[in-house]
Amino acid sequence: QVQLVESGGGSAQAGESLTLSCKASRSIDRGSCMGWFRQTPGKEREGVAFMYTSAGSTYYADSVKGRFTISQDNAENTVYLQMNSLKPEDTAMYYCAAAGTSYSYCSRIMDHNGVGIDYWGKGILVTISS
Repeated sequence: QVQLVESGGGSAQAGESLTLSCKASRSIDRGSCMGWFRQTPGKEREGVAFMYTSAGSTYYADSVKGRFTISQDNAENTVYLQMNSLKPEDTAMYYCAAAGTSYSYCSRIMDHNGVGIDYWGKGILVTISS
């Protein structure tokens, strides 16, 4: 079992930046695909950004491209989500997620509403005011 612990959420003004961290209790044995979903009340869960950690390949939702950056620290089993130019519509609960999967599926994992995810964090709230 892998535990994922998020940190770094909170409140910010539009245009500001926040960085989320997700630390895994151990490395994932198979191909490691780690990243973030977000959800607001009444809306479907949305994939935000993912990384196939062994290759360093990254994938982003169109809504965050150019503003968010996912990165990793392999030694710490940690992925980060740097969020710049934040908008009120970025307000959501952000969930760290991880899967042991193929490179191919990782590139599409955000399109499947969480199908294939093996581990979830408890979530962390991000609130952006205008």
